[in-house]
Amino acid sequence: EELIRRVRRAEIAKLKVRVYKPKIDTRYSKKHIKAHSGAKVDAEIVKQALDIILTCPADVQVVAIDEAQFFDIDLIEVCQRLADRGVRVIVSGLDQDFRGKPFGPIPYLLAIAEYV
Repeated sequence: EELIRRVRRAEIAKLKVRVYKPKIDTRYSKKHIKAHSGAKVDAEIVKQALDIILTCPADVQVVAIDEAQFFDIDLIEVCQRLADRGVRVIVSGLDQDFRGKPFGPIPYLLAIAEYV
């Protein structure tokens, strides 16, 4: 819900936004990020984190990434490279798995994030 809200705010501000989600996430919708409330936004499906860099146009100002825990560790470099280009990167994902253990790249992203 929060990721969708932030994407909508960026769109209202007339910023160029690109939304990504991992191919493995087909729980609610294959082509959208969808909240329990029914709100949704279009998303580009990528197989691995580095595909985000390969498919993100140079003029994009905001990149939103959902279900980030399902991406590989390369997501850290992807987020840093985008941020170095001046892109606002918004990441959503679980920081722990069902056992309470760190989940995917999220703990590393939390360590370098400007805002949590």
